[in-house]
Amino acid sequence: MAESKNSTSDDVGHSPIGDIAGTGAERRLQSSSAAKYNDPNVTFEEYFYYAQLSRAHPSEAPGSSSSNSVSPVSRNNPFKRHESSGDKYPTVDEKNSNGSPTADAWHNVPDEDYVQASRALRTATWGAVFYLITTDILGPFTTAWAFSQMGFGPAVVLYFIFGCFAAYGGVLLWRMFLQLDSDQYPLRSYGDIAFRVAGTIVRHTVNITQSVQLLFNVGIIILQNGQSLSQISKGSVCFIVLTFVWALAGALLGQIRTLRNVGWLANAAIWLNVTILIITTAVIFHSEPNYVAALANNNAPKGPKVTTAGPPKGVAFQGQVVGLMQAVYSYGGATVFVEFMAEMKRPYDFWKGMVYAQSFIFLCYILFGLLIYSKQGQFTINPNYQGVSPYAWQTAVNSIALVSTLIAALLYGNIGIKVLYNNVLMDIFGFPSLAKKSGKRMWVALVPIYWILAWIICAAIPSVSNLSGLIAALCILQFSYTFPPFLMLFHVAQRDAIQDGEGFDPSTGQTVRHDTGMTRWMRGLRKNAALNAFYLFFFLGALTTSVLGIYSAIVGLIDAYANTAVTGFSCKNPIGA
Repeated sequence: MAESKNSTSDDVGHSPIGDIAGTGAERRLQSSSAAKYNDPNVTFEEYFYYAQLSRAHPSEAPGSSSSNSVSPVSRNNPFKRHESSGDKYPTVDEKNSNGSPTADAWHNVPDEDYVQASRALRTATWGAVFYLITTDILGPFTTAWAFSQMGFGPAVVLYFIFGCFAAYGGVLLWRMFLQLDSDQYPLRSYGDIAFRVAGTIVRHTVNITQSVQLLFNVGIIILQNGQSLSQISKGSVCFIVLTFVWALAGALLGQIRTLRNVGWLANAAIWLNVTILIITTAVIFHSEPNYVAALANNNAPKGPKVTTAGPPKGVAFQGQVVGLMQAVYSYGGATVFVEFMAEMKRPYDFWKGMVYAQSFIFLCYILFGLLIYSKQGQFTINPNYQGVSPYAWQTAVNSIALVSTLIAALLYGNIGIKVLYNNVLMDIFGFPSLAKKSGKRMWVALVPIYWILAWIICAAIPSVSNLSGLIAALCILQFSYTFPPFLMLFHVAQRDAIQDGEGFDPSTGQTVRHDTGMTRWMRGLRKNAALNAFYLFFFLGALTTSVLGIYSAIVGLIDAYANTAVTGFSCKNPIGA
């Protein structure tokens, strides 16, 4: 995830169906599935059963207008659609053996009007998802610095490998979404998948990790804006004061609780970032590096430019790992993939938008990294637009960046507080709903606390590279690389353990299992043992990389405090005047 990530989600954890305000569909949803949304008594088999029915709906069939043309996804291959002349699944008019409707109607498939209403706002196409993912992830301002830490060869190879694994992690989330999302139980966030396959503790872990990530993202943006303002003012104003001013501005603007009508801001931010990208590249190719910033930030004195094909000799292994963490940071959009899928008319098409977006983003990163590093070498800084040396152009890109990052900070702050409030404070500590007057008062009090915490983080750790490397290793890496295979293991173990005669029975509302315990789990894992072993290898590899990244970021921070201009709570700009 780069420093320019934006998300237009208004209410994290909010179902897209819930926007049908005041309709019968919303009331039915609130009285039925919403009432049991996080009910631990709803079994995996029930989620899976209704997901099969939802995937079989004609609106999700490619080029089909008939409900008879496509059958529900099969259990062994949930992504393969086949003719409905074989397997028989319950239909929307299913009744009990006596001919009457089931007693608990909402547990069965809802009537067609309700299904259509629940799908009414799911209108996004895979093309829209391509744009949303590109907007959310694309932000190549850390890439060139990562190249300077790893060298041309390792940087290109590792950006490619981590890009592929990030895309594969997205595919795993997509597969689980297709098998767990339904009109009865719509998936709304990453934590929902965690809850349905691994339970409440894992869901809370995911939500808390997401809250920490968003808080650190706001802190990084405050730090970048403070550096930009310090460069504009030529160091005439105390750096820590400049960052605190931005925190206060965020605390005031953050009192806006809804972003429903300001989605255009996210669109504006991406074009502002493109403008910065073009100006930065053009100016850097026609001017010298910013030696003052390079000395303050990288401890690189003025001298001949040096670029390397392999790891630079002057960069320790920990520094190379922190450089790699910039790749992790750059690909960190998986936290909102579930929200994107929840808005799609045909979630099956998500993979197209995701793969095309990740491919486009990879090419942008590699191109920009190669260009800037080849021109500036060891003098490349993070973010690279602050490495522009002509003051006029430096002021221009910093001014544009102030607007762009302010938009990102507002979006991150709004979403971050809602994630923290809805999924942590309400769920764990019983805080009142934001719809209530007491909840609104809590929001007013929480916003300044949130922004002050973000300011403390950036003031205590005023190093963009090491701070972004730390949050990449601590949080972002988990969402893109660690959680997907971990959750997939839980998912396939339960799905593949289902035997003939087992599963959810809609006529009784009960789940039938012939056994429980370790025997059942091992049966599910043995079914596709080789693939499950790969998931385990993927998970352990990601976890190891995370630990290594955290360690390297901490060592890098210690070194930065000892050998560069980085000083916590200081008036001095970390990248010079």
